[in-house]
Amino acid sequence: MSEFENALSITAEDVNETLDTLLQNHADPEARLIEAMRYSTLEGGKRIRPFLVVASAGLFDVNHQSALRVAAAVEMVHCYSLVHDDLPAMDDDDLRRGRATCHKEFDEATAILAGDGLLTRAFEILAHEKTHDDPKVRADLVLALAHAAGPDGMVGGQMLDLVAEHQTLNMPEITRLQRMKTGMLIAVSCETGAILGKASSEARLALQAYAHDLGLVFQMVDDLLDVVGDEKSLGKGAGKDARAGKATFVSLLGADRARDQADLLAVQASEHLDLFDEKADPLRQLAEFVVTRSA
Repeated sequence: MSEFENALSITAEDVNETLDTLLQNHADPEARLIEAMRYSTLEGGKRIRPFLVVASAGLFDVNHQSALRVAAAVEMVHCYSLVHDDLPAMDDDDLRRGRATCHKEFDEATAILAGDGLLTRAFEILAHEKTHDDPKVRADLVLALAHAAGPDGMVGGQMLDLVAEHQTLNMPEITRLQRMKTGMLIAVSCETGAILGKASSEARLALQAYAHDLGLVFQMVDDLLDVVGDEKSLGKGAGKDARAGKATFVSLLGADRARDQADLLAVQASEHLDLFDEKADPLRQLAEFVVTRSA
């Protein structure tokens, strides 16, 4: 395991502990809901978005526990989106992170409620004074995540993804779809770190540029893995986009050009971090990790 992969693993463990604390189960009648929420968040996943929160917050010497609470909130929103994305009305997937999807392990109604619970719990965490003692910072965190996850961000991108099943999208349309569906949550992961650190406008712009390019890299590699990967290594079904007839970066560019573009964007993403010198090395290493990942 490389030094970076070790750092990613340590952050994942810290985030898992935080999630475990924030999603404590109990013996009340609704305990099945909490169980489904825990099932959907505590096992599996590389925790790339939480790592972005923690690493970007580290640029500004933010309190580590504050960063972990925000990282957990962002991961809850990400996991809620996966639970709903896997439902029969959406992608109808049976496997996620190498395990049965939430609606298969429990049932569809419980999965819908688990997603709802994760989304709303995330904003409860951001608004809590334990996350930050400055109420403006807490309000800015809520506003940023709501914008990234809502109709102008992730949810709107998911709607565009459904549209893509019935009409062919061109490159600008695919780029916009993926910027909304995938890129916005990646971007807000960096933005929340800057909000916690009350960063300068220059620093925030640099992180935004980095996150923009990283989000495109992430999706291009995802599209490539959907073509060349297998269910065992991915922990989920492969070849879904082709079966659904969706236009992707790979279908439009071809695998070789998509790989070249991803490599170029990964380098460009790292260059946006020159402002932070060596303090941004974890973010630079993440860009390299994302472009070379095999699952």
